[in-house]
Amino acid sequence: MVPVVELNDIAHVYVTDREASLAVEGIHLKVEPGEFVSLVGPSGCGKTTILSVIAGLLQPSKGAAYVNGDPIYGPSPEVGYMLQQDYLFPWRTIMDNALIGLELTERLNPESRSAVQNLLREMGLGDSGNLYPSQLSGGMRQRVALVRTLATDPGLLLLDEPFSALDYQTKLQLEDLIVETLKERGKTAILVTHDLSEAIAMSDRVILLNRNPGRIHRLFDIPENIRRAQPFFARKEPGFNELFHEIWGEMQTIGKE
Repeated sequence: MVPVVELNDIAHVYVTDREASLAVEGIHLKVEPGEFVSLVGPSGCGKTTILSVIAGLLQPSKGAAYVNGDPIYGPSPEVGYMLQQDYLFPWRTIMDNALIGLELTERLNPESRSAVQNLLREMGLGDSGNLYPSQLSGGMRQRVALVRTLATDPGLLLLDEPFSALDYQTKLQLEDLIVETLKERGKTAILVTHDLSEAIAMSDRVILLNRNPGRIHRLFDIPENIRRAQPFFARKEPGFNELFHEIWGEMQTIGKE
């Protein structure tokens, strides 16, 4: 089976007028269909750089990157990207914001519009289509951002700290919603987060990166009992706390390097 994502010896250098900085080096990674993988590590370890390469927003300085076996040359409808900020257009209604990806890819038609309406309904936003972003809470706006991301039916979702600006209760609700939604639709996902608890609760694998430059330090396979539980309940599963402290201990070691 062809991996959804394959990174072969990826390295990237950021160059400014004053200096060149090696952000990541020697990144080898495969993500299989239906997997949910999280990238964690200290600030500056290159997590977002890796997502940008996979999204086609950044051409690596070295190495090769593939999505579904095809080389990545730029953004693709196969890849959806959800960010910390929802970036909803304040002058567009919720429905019009959710439809924008379909408009840009020239796939907006009565059938796709109906599918987006169904998505909004599934996210608890069925009566919000005619409202504007300013009329919604932060959690509801992120649900709209998720609908907008899913509207074009990408096989791969990249999630760059999508919950970090939300209160804890809303964050837990969205964790459950996103994991359930992606599993139902057979999507593959890569999450970048600073929250180890979130990474363990949502993922099949957690990848710990070190820094200066960013490299893969260690991969952690999440035990089946934790993977099967909803993220909210996964935190109470046997072995969760032990795994949390194991990864935390590795991160502390990285911080002293």
